[in-house]
Amino acid sequence: MEEFGLPELTSEQIEELCSVAEEAARKHVLSKVPRKRIDVLNISVEAEGAKPVTLTVDADIVLSPMMKDFDVQKLVEEAAKEAFKAAEKYLRELKWHSQK
Repeated sequence: MEEFGLPELTSEQIEELCSVAEEAARKHVLSKVPRKRIDVLNISVEAEGAKPVTLTVDADIVLSPMMKDFDVQKLVEEAAKEAFKAAEKYLRELKWHSQK
């Protein structure tokens, strides 16, 4: 992630950052595949450091056999991309609020 010129993040902000990113990834997956067609949906986002913060997004998705032609790898990549987008938006909002 690029540097946003933020002060060091608090543990609460880091926790919120991870939560926002995880929710965005989960929402993306569920917008593409109905919940009943998903056998496993585990998404985790971990943050390392406070300044700079490094995010790691892990997505474990197993679809039901009915979805055999669905590109799960592409879905995982898209979900990770959405997580990073949401995290970046959250950080930009933090920076904006800290400048007020």
